[in-house]
Amino acid sequence: MVQMSAWALEDISWEKFTPELVNSDVLKVVKAASLVEYNATDYEEYLNNIFHNDPLMKKAVKTWTVEEIQHGKALAKWATLADPTFDFEEALKIFRKGFKVDLYAGTSTRGSLSGELVARCVIETATSSFYTALKDMAQEPVLKEICAHIAADELRHYKLFYTHLQRYLETEHPSKLARLKVAVGRMLEAEDDELAMAYYAANEASSSPYERSLNAAAYLKRVYGYYDKSHVKRGVSMILKASGFPPQGFLSNVFFGVIWIFITLRKKTTSLKR
Repeated sequence: MVQMSAWALEDISWEKFTPELVNSDVLKVVKAASLVEYNATDYEEYLNNIFHNDPLMKKAVKTWTVEEIQHGKALAKWATLADPTFDFEEALKIFRKGFKVDLYAGTSTRGSLSGELVARCVIETATSSFYTALKDMAQEPVLKEICAHIAADELRHYKLFYTHLQRYLETEHPSKLARLKVAVGRMLEAEDDELAMAYYAANEASSSPYERSLNAAAYLKRVYGYYDKSHVKRGVSMILKASGFPPQGFLSNVFFGVIWIFITLRKKTTSLKR
């Protein structure tokens, strides 16, 4: 039996929605996030293909998929309350047409199954940090409630994939440096086509053609502004743990310093053209 989130859509205090507290830039980001979260079924198929001989992992993936779809539904409902003209279904069609997951990969794009699980841990770290940061800066109470639930789910997803990572470490024996290389590589993909296309499909498709650099910049300029040092420090600790290194200490401080400098520079240099 698949373990579900401790919350459901009907548990959200929708009656507390306060339209005058909706931030227009945050709304654009939430619209994009709803598409990415809801699109988990594509990743489910990819993960089931590469873990085809592992029923325990397939069960974990099903749990993850069901909860990710719920995240997408909650965010989409909030976005529709904030902007009744938002057509989630149409935006989803545009997003899925413009961004494709390799559904038929027979092996992990990370080179090994343990590498795939390290990458999944990085993704769950990033999403948990993102929704925590969004919760902390948002003023609209229903969005804060939704983000708190999603951030908690993403943290559990990290623990879920980390637990399965331990099994694969016993058979594949990757070095700590190899795991860290996968983690850093996945972090560098944070500015890939998926988020740019999601932002475009949710916000720009009806008025302009897709331009990856412009849409990525529009999304990232907003998102980088949500983070403070506490969000980044927590994320660094989780990533180092998945890579096999101590989550605190000298390496953690160095890693945090590099990432914080990067985020600070991106806040300044990412051009907000849309």
